[in-house]
Amino acid sequence: MVDKTKLDNLPQAPGCYLMHDKNDKIIYIGKAKNLYNRVRSYFVGSHNRKTEAMISQIADFEYIITSNEKEAFILEINLIKKHRPHYNILLMDDKRYPYICLTKEKDPKIFYTRELNKNAKYFGPYPNPSSAKSVCDMLNKIFPLRKCQKIPKKECLYYHLGQCLGPCINDIEKEKYDEITSEITSFLNGNIKDKIKSLEKKMKAESLVLNYEKAKEYRNMIWDLQALQEKQKMELALNDTDIFGYATKNNYQSIQVFHVRDYKMVERNGFLFDKNDDEIGTFINFINQFYLIESNPIPKVILTPEIDINLIAQELRNKIVIPKQGKKKEFVDLVTTNALEKIDVLLKKEEAVYNRTYGAIVKLGEILNIQTPRVIEAFDNSNIQGASSVSAMVCYKDGVSDKSEYRKYKVKTVVGADDFHTMEEVITRRYKRLKEEGLAYPNLIVVDGGKPQVTSATQALQKIDVQIPILGLVKDDNHKTRALYFNDKEIEISKRSDLFLFLEAMQDEVHRYAITFHHETHNKDTFKSSISEVKGVGEVRKREIMKILGDVDFEKKLNNLSLTAEQKKEILEIYKQHL
Repeated sequence: MVDKTKLDNLPQAPGCYLMHDKNDKIIYIGKAKNLYNRVRSYFVGSHNRKTEAMISQIADFEYIITSNEKEAFILEINLIKKHRPHYNILLMDDKRYPYICLTKEKDPKIFYTRELNKNAKYFGPYPNPSSAKSVCDMLNKIFPLRKCQKIPKKECLYYHLGQCLGPCINDIEKEKYDEITSEITSFLNGNIKDKIKSLEKKMKAESLVLNYEKAKEYRNMIWDLQALQEKQKMELALNDTDIFGYATKNNYQSIQVFHVRDYKMVERNGFLFDKNDDEIGTFINFINQFYLIESNPIPKVILTPEIDINLIAQELRNKIVIPKQGKKKEFVDLVTTNALEKIDVLLKKEEAVYNRTYGAIVKLGEILNIQTPRVIEAFDNSNIQGASSVSAMVCYKDGVSDKSEYRKYKVKTVVGADDFHTMEEVITRRYKRLKEEGLAYPNLIVVDGGKPQVTSATQALQKIDVQIPILGLVKDDNHKTRALYFNDKEIEISKRSDLFLFLEAMQDEVHRYAITFHHETHNKDTFKSSISEVKGVGEVRKREIMKILGDVDFEKKLNNLSLTAEQKKEILEIYKQHL
């Protein structure tokens, strides 16, 4: 709980504030005209559920006083870039727009993405993600740019299919790449009609010679292109423009963004914030973060309502237009109207997301009569008749999976398909290590199974003197979750409830993670077993081979080992069979 005296002593001055959780990790950074009013506002009155979730984690805060609001804004942007606090990113809505990316590398490539960085050219956003993916695949077939993430040492199948120039074996002239990227740019900027006509001719030609499979492929390409350039409901006298608007209602502030490309409104989306006493400041802050923190491509023009242009980042100022009258003013008013009308819709959407995540764990805590389990670790085991036995753990924080905390375990002490002792071993290893390193325990452990599995996990914790609540997910005959097992009793819950869907999703995720790891391990184990049969390969050479297993340059590195040509050939054949 935040110290009330510290809140009372906040200065009535502009600056930035940094919210810390109990582990002293920065979870949110904001700016304020008046630090006293803004920081205190978090701890009084009502807030939306997303903000409530953040506030519940605040254990302390710090602040930095600045000379004026402009300095506070600049400092805030730099601090967010440096620390990337969890809730600053969450409050920017989870949706990432789909784009087609053309990289600016020496050997460029083109691909579909929702992740953005500055060392590339982006086209979009696109209203139809599946069509954008298909168009990107089509462009990769038509234009022979590289497909590999990293350039290999030898040519691949794409080179032999004529879909790659082969920079791995050829020195491609810059002029050739410039010609290709220029064509792609023209194509993605809307010059699509000629390409459709060309594909239609090819489709008819293939049909005439009864090559229907190839004709169908051309037809699908045409459909994708038509979907990409399909008529939108809103035809605008604008090009390459983002239009912003905002509105407030009750305790919420809604911000809408319309993206206009090639004179059509191709995408729009809404964002919902907890209202504060500086609505314009929140709106300006949103625009700066939208481009400078989230790296959305900056268009030629950004239309906004009346704002203080001095608080906009220098990189954006020459793009900002604040229309006073005419069509552009009507567009801004339209987006603002949408922002107001969308508040109720966004509230329902946010409530649905909350119910499936944080709301679900709140409900789980109530049912189990424990504190809200904000950190949950779930385990599952996997083996084939006792072979290549492994276990996996997934972690959920505030109802959302945190892949950085996932863990894999190769079972060391258990022989055969013994689920109970496997669970005991892995639980012991996991929490003995946390105890020795002084790291925080989760609020709840979830195991796949009922009383036997929970008992094994409980015994493991007792041996290392660790106390963490353990929940079992009881299965029916079809291996589907039937009930919860907690504190020596089964608890029935509705299969239509958000809690059940949350637990089912968690169970599917840990099962997927365990199965994937098991397949990797099993392939390595069978490979290791197979190379033991290669004549003349001892333990030392076998360890050397296993070290390079899965490497993209496996064949090349294998050739560097002290093996005979016959041994290398035999090992390579085994490698191709198993991996």
